[in-house]
Amino acid sequence: MAATTDHGEQHEERHAEETDEASASPSPQSSPSPQSPPAPRRRGTGRLATAVGVFGELLITAGVVLGLFVVYSLWWTNVLADREADEQGDKVRDTWAHEEGGKPAEFDPKKGIGFLHVPTMSKDEILVGKGTSTKYLNDGIAGYYTDPVKATLPTSGKDGNFSLAAHRDGHGAKFHNIHKIKKGDPIVFETKDDWYVYKVYAMLPETSKYNVDVLSAVPKQSGRKKAGKYITLTTCTPVFTSNYRYIVWGELERVEKVDRERTPPEELR
Repeated sequence: MAATTDHGEQHEERHAEETDEASASPSPQSSPSPQSPPAPRRRGTGRLATAVGVFGELLITAGVVLGLFVVYSLWWTNVLADREADEQGDKVRDTWAHEEGGKPAEFDPKKGIGFLHVPTMSKDEILVGKGTSTKYLNDGIAGYYTDPVKATLPTSGKDGNFSLAAHRDGHGAKFHNIHKIKKGDPIVFETKDDWYVYKVYAMLPETSKYNVDVLSAVPKQSGRKKAGKYITLTTCTPVFTSNYRYIVWGELERVEKVDRERTPPEELR
């Protein structure tokens, strides 16, 4: 009996130890899963993202610079040109007011020779001077041609073509609305002593910038075949480009003397 009891006790003790070891050892199900190692970083993708970011910033900068340039070209140059033209125009009128003895106004390119009025194109008067170089027209004026065809000034009293040019955009843009001019519209050129009243009879919306025939003394492309007293307005077209030229022709209807009050002709009232 003792042996049996001892053997049973030993068996129970061994079973208890195994149970304790089993309890002490972690269960496979309860063991924490090991963390996944971080994915390796792709160097090529990082460099591409950096390059795209830099390129995007460059595009934004370029857009800002382009926008500022457009503002400068289409607005600020107009402000500067209008200011310069107004100053020159004031000097011309001041000179006229102080001339004595009926002396004719001097045809000084720096002062201007008169003022152009085209109501359907602009409500402002446009100072007219000698020459059509870009530098000169940038002052916000209209210039009469001296090359390749020399304009005939109306003050000469001779037949011919009083041909003029001005900018259509930027630098005053004095001929910006030239496309609004229609047949029968008046064009008036004002000098110290006279108003020269022309009537528009033809337009050419687009022609080559090398077409000098439009400036001829007898502008045959306008439909005229014989000598007369003509005026021609020229400017760039389409707007914001200089690919072609827009042309307007007029013919002198009458000349009115300037009175003491400088009363404008009825076309300008």
